[in-house]
Amino acid sequence: MQATIHDREALKAISPAALAAYARSAGWQRGEIYRVHSHVYAGQDRPEIIVPRTDHLGDYATVVSTLIKVFAQVADQDELTIYRSLVTGDRDVVRIRVADSDDGSLGLNEGVDLVGGARDLIQSVACSLDNNPQPVYRAGANQKAKSLLEQVRLGQTHQGSFVITVLTPVVPPLVQPLQQELFPDLSDDLGDEDAPIQRKMTRRLVEALKAARESTEKTMAGDTDAFANRVENGVSANLCDALVRLIGPFPKMDVGVSWAQTRLSSLPEALVQFGRTDSPILQEAARRFRDRAPREGVHLPGFVQLLKRPETKDDGTVHLTTHIDGKQQAVTAILEQSDYGRALQAHKDKAMVVLTGDMERKGQRWRLLNAQVEGVLRNDSEEEVAPEGEELAG
Repeated sequence: MQATIHDREALKAISPAALAAYARSAGWQRGEIYRVHSHVYAGQDRPEIIVPRTDHLGDYATVVSTLIKVFAQVADQDELTIYRSLVTGDRDVVRIRVADSDDGSLGLNEGVDLVGGARDLIQSVACSLDNNPQPVYRAGANQKAKSLLEQVRLGQTHQGSFVITVLTPVVPPLVQPLQQELFPDLSDDLGDEDAPIQRKMTRRLVEALKAARESTEKTMAGDTDAFANRVENGVSANLCDALVRLIGPFPKMDVGVSWAQTRLSSLPEALVQFGRTDSPILQEAARRFRDRAPREGVHLPGFVQLLKRPETKDDGTVHLTTHIDGKQQAVTAILEQSDYGRALQAHKDKAMVVLTGDMERKGQRWRLLNAQVEGVLRNDSEEEVAPEGEELAG
């Protein structure tokens, strides 16, 4: 039994660009203009069709319904399958599949975690599109990521194994339809810096998923820095947490990505799989990312042990002995001229100084960025006097 779609709003959800892209991919070629807002498409062993260039037509839904019937007959598929292909034709599609299920159902709590994990996954890669990818993101503070996420849609689920469909924001076509027909090999090349942000986000998702998959395998083989080396590829604590949430109680979970028909891609469709045994590794990676992430606006009381300032510079470097997470640590900071002078005097007076700034860890070393002297704590108790240090000339 063939299902016919009558819902006008559902039919209007299909864009003219998606109709044209599907027609071209199915063997039709664009011909002459029909009236003002449409083109004639023809193909071998295919009926002529009229494809609109705009959805601002009074009978647009009727035209779309007619085209779906023709596409279904030529492809020997049901109309619902054609509709699903068309309604996602101008968006990249992310499909997350978990758990075999005879009736296509899922527990309510598991479903909530699955949708929430999908949101967190997309948000993590949207945050990583900045020029300087980070190991941890304050996702709610990233306005670009927030704007992209608001354009993401949740598509229909699929029967059998439970599948949720995530539709990225509409991906603008690469070139005009006529150019695509004249030059069918034109595609959204991997190195194209002019790609729209919507496509860059999907690319980064594929890149980050593959990097996380490889890092998990390398970690199992003993590479302790596997995840840390893939931050540039979009791997972060946020991404690892999202994957853990998606895996949940399921023995396996895979993420598939297909590209918008309206903008060809040189990349193949992607499928990346994770399993229950990956979850502890991803959790540990997220924890380590957070341990090493920059800490903003910290206040560090301690004693200056070493100072160094080049003879030609006003700014200088200080080494502060302080306590971090209950352990004595050395922190390096660069201070401007006035603050360096205060630190130098505090060192001479064997007084405690309080530095403020953003702290980050590189390997086993701590650095304080944007450092300033917040205050100097003078204490007459000899027990709290720092051991002798020195100032070094550059």
